[in-house]
Amino acid sequence: MFLCVFFHTKPFFMKRAFFIIVFVLASVPFLLGQSILGEWKTIDDETGQPKSIVKIYKAQNGMVYGKITKLLDLSQGENPLCKLCPDERKNKPVLGMVIIRELSDQGSAWGGGKILDPEKGKEYGCKIWVEGGKLKVRGYWGMFYRTQTWIKA
Repeated sequence: MFLCVFFHTKPFFMKRAFFIIVFVLASVPFLLGQSILGEWKTIDDETGQPKSIVKIYKAQNGMVYGKITKLLDLSQGENPLCKLCPDERKNKPVLGMVIIRELSDQGSAWGGGKILDPEKGKEYGCKIWVEGGKLKVRGYWGMFYRTQTWIKA
């Protein structure tokens, strides 16, 4: 009886169909997973203070990279140099520096690449994923790791 009323009452059906379509369309980003791409405000996990804005982007090779586009913590100057960096980034400006390199899609996360801590001049293995609308950024060395939570800029 209920199905008869549901399918034969055109205004009722149209309202229900409209709400179902709106619900499905609104759910698509959650069903597909939220994107790691875009600009993220980095939050220092030791101080809780915002440090910079990092743009996460996908390169033509299909891998993901992250570049510092803005410094929020100016305690070391407007554009400090990476004096402790171990590679070609040594003594280069931190602003504009690529600190996340060569992450590949690993299903529910991106990983297999490296992340640089410009203050300490250390590079770590890296894994990133979105959780609750925030970006989880894990740097690890062997079995030791630290995870920062970045927020959308």
